[in-house]
Amino acid sequence: MIELYRTSDIVLLSFLRALLADAGIDSVVFDGHISAIEARIGAFPCRLMVAAGDGEAAREVLRESGYEPSK
Repeated sequence: MIELYRTSDIVLLSFLRALLADAGIDSVVFDGHISAIEARIGAFPCRLMVAAGDGEAAREVLRESGYEPSK
């Protein structure tokens, strides 16, 4: 798995996951529980992850939508 995006914005995460799903790319959110527990202070952002084989296609989907993926 590779990290595609990191944010504390759960609405944005949902949107990005929908974009990826529309492109046929499966994604998983890591650290969602700790991010919710820490009361949204931003200390533990969620990580949007995809399979390594989907990395380039997923990055292209994000770029086309105006979001710069993690390096």
